[in-house]
Amino acid sequence: MTLSLPACRTAGDGPLTLVLLHGIGGNRQVWPSQFETFAAAGYRVVAWDMPGYGESAMPAEPTMASLADSLRTLLDALGPSRFVLVGHSMGGMVAQELMARGEPFTRDIAALVLCGTSPAFGKPDGDFQREFVRQRTAPLDAGKTLREMAEAIVPGMLGEPDAAVRASAHARAVDAMGALTPDAYRAALQALVGFEQRAALARLAVPVLLIAGEHDTNAPPKVMVRMAESIPQARYVCLPGAGHLMNLTHPAAFDAEVRAFLATL
Repeated sequence: MTLSLPACRTAGDGPLTLVLLHGIGGNRQVWPSQFETFAAAGYRVVAWDMPGYGESAMPAEPTMASLADSLRTLLDALGPSRFVLVGHSMGGMVAQELMARGEPFTRDIAALVLCGTSPAFGKPDGDFQREFVRQRTAPLDAGKTLREMAEAIVPGMLGEPDAAVRASAHARAVDAMGALTPDAYRAALQALVGFEQRAALARLAVPVLLIAGEHDTNAPPKVMVRMAESIPQARYVCLPGAGHLMNLTHPAAFDAEVRAFLATL
């Protein structure tokens, strides 16, 4: 099966390529500070539109395996290079799904940055998972738009940034989720609830930076601490005041932690 190449935004140049993988409500536009910071620091920076998002075609199947296939297709098109996968929320799960395959799929991946994410969601046919999907799709079934849903959801993901940053982060996050199609959102939910890679953490053979947000209720710090304890080469940090959208609301602190990590590679 031939997969279509995901759309992406690219900036900068260098021997190390940072591949930015957004979450379920994002797209390639949710990394403004990271493009500026890391392109200026001598890295190539690439942010994808996950399949079904932005200008990327819908996934071949609504599964994490299909999304990981698409990520590998993108890396092959970008190479040869050494890659650092920077995965936020569901993007972190896609990165873990690919890493769980081991060589040769991970041959050129130098490190991971996993932020606001977890190593598992559960079985797609479990009661909790069915209820999760029902709750997340009920507003759509009732006629609400994804932008209306975003207006209700995003404020609880922002943590405690200053007022100016909060306003810009809120606007960008709402715009990103509002640009989604209902079909793409439903497909992403189906992929999300089938994710399970806890056993693969111990097999990660590259350095991993885990970044939690102090006020993140989607991927609480205690979840990411447990992840770090299972990974051989893990470095864990928690950003004070940050919520789930830490790269948008606390960009200086986020970028500083990533830069310090990259300097160790």
